[in-house]
Amino acid sequence: MRQAQFLRSNRFRWAAAVAAFLAIFVTLFLGFIYWRVDDYLIARSDRMVAYQLNFFARLPADRLIDAIDDHLGGDSRGVLFAGLFDADGKRIAGNLARIPRELEIDKPVQGARVARIDQSKPGDPLVRAIGRRLADGSVLVVGRNVDETRELSQVVGEALALGLLSLFVLCMAAGAWLSVRAERRVEEVNQRVRRIVAGDLRERLPHGSADEPFSRLAAIVNGMLDEMETMINALAGVGNDIAHDLRTPLTRARLALERGRTNASTVEQLQQVADKAIAGIDQSLSIVTALLRLTEIENSRRSAAFGDVAMHDMLREVCDVYEPIAEDKTIELSVKIVAKAQVRGDRDLLFEALANLVDNAIKFTPEGGRVGIELLRGNSETIVRITDSGPGINQQETEAVLRRFYRSDKIRNTPGVGLGLNLVAAIAKLHGFRLVIHPGPGGRVELLCPDRNEG
Repeated sequence: MRQAQFLRSNRFRWAAAVAAFLAIFVTLFLGFIYWRVDDYLIARSDRMVAYQLNFFARLPADRLIDAIDDHLGGDSRGVLFAGLFDADGKRIAGNLARIPRELEIDKPVQGARVARIDQSKPGDPLVRAIGRRLADGSVLVVGRNVDETRELSQVVGEALALGLLSLFVLCMAAGAWLSVRAERRVEEVNQRVRRIVAGDLRERLPHGSADEPFSRLAAIVNGMLDEMETMINALAGVGNDIAHDLRTPLTRARLALERGRTNASTVEQLQQVADKAIAGIDQSLSIVTALLRLTEIENSRRSAAFGDVAMHDMLREVCDVYEPIAEDKTIELSVKIVAKAQVRGDRDLLFEALANLVDNAIKFTPEGGRVGIELLRGNSETIVRITDSGPGINQQETEAVLRRFYRSDKIRNTPGVGLGLNLVAAIAKLHGFRLVIHPGPGGRVELLCPDRNEG
C-alpha cells in the first residue's frame, strides 16, 4: 500500500521526470559527440584518399603499378582499395575488380560500392573513393573503407545504453531516497503537530543546525509556538488575576451592604454603607474599564490618528495636571526640556502613557520626595525620562511589573489595580517605542522614541 502511494506521489513523479530529462540530455550529448567524431573521421579519410590519388597520379606510368602494389601490400586491415583500369575499363592493377558504377570520375571524394578481386564476404562494401582519368586515358581509382565509424557507433551505442541505464537507476534511487527522507520528516512533523493540536503546547518541531529551508521554517514555527504558549499561559493567569482582583472589591461591597441592612439604624449610617459599596463597585468598574482600554490598544492596527506630536508641550501639560497632586504630598515635581522634539503618534494615547508614568512616580514617592520629567535627545531617538526618589524596582521585578495585575509585596496596600505599566507598554509597542525600566533605588523609567524616516 505504501509502495503504491509512493509511486503515485508527486515526489516520485518529479524524480522520474528529472531522470527522463537527464537521459534525454545525455542521449543528445553523446549523439552530438558521435556525429562530430564520425564527421571528423570521414573528412580525415577523404583527405587521405585524395592525397593518395594525387600522389599516384604524379608518378610515371612505369612506377605506378609498383606503387599501387606497395600501397596495398602494407594494408594489414584490408581497408585500402586501389585500381588502375585502361580506357575500356579493363583492370590493369590493384585489388578492385572493376570501376564502381556509381563513382563519378574527376569528382571529389564520394561514397561508392566497390568489388574486390579477392571478395571474401558477400556484397560490395561501401567505401569513400575517388576516380581520375589520367593523361593516357586510363582511370585510377583510390578508396578507403570507413567501417571504423561503424565500430565507433557500436561502442558509443553500448556506452550510451549502459550510461543511460546507470544514470536512470541512480536518479531514481536518489529521488526515492530524498522522497523517503522528506516523507519521514513530514510524518514526524505531522505527529508533533497533532500533539500540539491535542493540547501539548510544550511540543516543538524538529530542526537541525543546518542552514536549510526546512530547518529555518521549523525554527520560525517553534518561535511562534513559544509566543503562543507564553500568551496562552499569560491569558490563563490573567483570568485568575481578574477573578481575584474583582472578587475583593465586590466582596467588600457585599459585606458592607449586608452589615448595613442588619445594623444601620439611621439615614447617615445607610449613607456610609452605600458609599462603601459604591467605592467597591467603582474599583471593580475601574478594573474592567482598564482591561477594555488595554485590549482596545493591543488590538489596534490603525494609524489614522497618528500625527506629529510636540513632546515638549505634552510634558508641560502633564506636569500642569499632576502638579496639584504632587503639592498635596509635598513632592517637588519638575520638568526639564533639554531639546524640543516631535514624534509621530497618537497624541491622546501618548498623553495617557506619560500620565500613567508620572502618576506612578508620584504614587510611590514618599512625602517630601522629588519627581522629575526630562526630555532628551539620544542617538537618532527622543528620550522621555521619569525619575523619582521612591523605593524603585529591583532587578528581579523589571519584567514582572509589566504583567497585568502584578503588584509587588511592598506596595500591596497602595491603591491601584496593577495595569498602569502594562497599559504604557501596550501604547509604546503600538507606536514602535521602547519602555525601559532601570532597577535600583529611586525610580527611573524611560520611553525611547526612535526617529522615523519618511519618504
